[in-house]
Amino acid sequence: MTVVLCGVWRRVIERYTLPEMGNLWTDEYKLKTWLLVEIAVCEAQAELGYIPADAVTEIKAKANFDLKRVLEIEAEVRHDVIAFLTNVNEYVGDAGRYIHLGMTSSDVLDTALALQMVDSLDVIMKRLDDLIAVIRNKASEHRETFMIGRSHGIHAEPITFGFKLAGWLAEVLRHQERLKILRSTIAVGKVSGAVGTYANIEPRVEALACAKLGLRPDAASTQVISRDIHADFVQQLALVAASIERFAVEIRNLQRTDVLEVEEFFAKGQKGSSAMPHKRNPIRSERLTGMARMVRSYAVAALENVALWHERDISHSSVERMMLPDACILTHFMLVETIDLVQNLLVYPENMARNMNCYGGVVFSQRVMLTLVAKGMLREDAYKVVQENAHAAWNQPSGNFHDLIRNDARVNEKLSAAEIEECFNPQHHLKHLGEVYQRLGIGNE
Repeated sequence: MTVVLCGVWRRVIERYTLPEMGNLWTDEYKLKTWLLVEIAVCEAQAELGYIPADAVTEIKAKANFDLKRVLEIEAEVRHDVIAFLTNVNEYVGDAGRYIHLGMTSSDVLDTALALQMVDSLDVIMKRLDDLIAVIRNKASEHRETFMIGRSHGIHAEPITFGFKLAGWLAEVLRHQERLKILRSTIAVGKVSGAVGTYANIEPRVEALACAKLGLRPDAASTQVISRDIHADFVQQLALVAASIERFAVEIRNLQRTDVLEVEEFFAKGQKGSSAMPHKRNPIRSERLTGMARMVRSYAVAALENVALWHERDISHSSVERMMLPDACILTHFMLVETIDLVQNLLVYPENMARNMNCYGGVVFSQRVMLTLVAKGMLREDAYKVVQENAHAAWNQPSGNFHDLIRNDARVNEKLSAAEIEECFNPQHHLKHLGEVYQRLGIGNE
């Protein structure tokens, strides 16, 4: 198999991704795509009158391969495409002389690789659609579940958990649009012969063959399709992985014992530590963080592959044999994991409310300040009054910003008791969120 993941990672990933994704990157599937390309080219050659139609009929009826036999031949000839063609001709017989006519190995390799990439991207896009649906539902469910927003890791102002998820949704929707564009970008084949000059094969053959395969001809190939296309593919996967890492890091932070606003689902019988029975660790989020690092590392490798010598070399080939299967399988697995993680996430509104209101609601300081300004106090003076009270409450065991504001004579000169209470009403922070939800298509369920 071409898939190179090993050990524990392979066992974990195969549980979720094979056969849907993993089978797309086996040697068996690779050779099937090679055969598709060769037959498509034969059909195109026949339609243009370059080879007999009955020969193509025979080729399509008999063409096959045996992976074990291909590897056996390759061990002798040390050339994968020649080994493949030799084995195919063992099945086809005399009509096999029309297979690969006027072509070079990269015509097969790069066009078939495009098919593998497109097939893989289609699977990834399905999982991305599933993730969008799960995040949208969870954002709708927690539309008014108040929590504290944080900047620099420090309490800032109230938000809702649904609003936090809306930010995730917007990011994933951007990936959806990028991948739609990417699918068109990578659906490129080439049947232009050695160094891409069509010296021994017509551009019309390339156009017909690519159309049969659902691809378009490369505008100007050398002996290979330029690797900026493949780098784009891997970088887009790395972006998806980076977003998943962002979500995972957020969950890890919110699951910390001293925060505990959300928590990964902890199954019956699950254990968190060999030494400490109480532990419930965010292991899935941590695993996603680690995998994102791997996918991101392949983006660098893909960029390194762009610079080939002259019209081609094969320095990119060994990299792609590892990079493309790993990047696709890892990204797919990360999406599957994230879908389940978000869908079954444990959310603790009581803890969110507790954290938001610690120290007597110091996080409503801006609302108090702006209300004082609206009532005629200079902004500098209002800031000073509010900051003095906030800092007096901050990090004090019995600190209560609400009470300090309510009993401050400078505040009472400007605000009534009802106006002070209104400053601490979190509903104020919801008044424009409906517009955000509307943009993202989040319902009111």
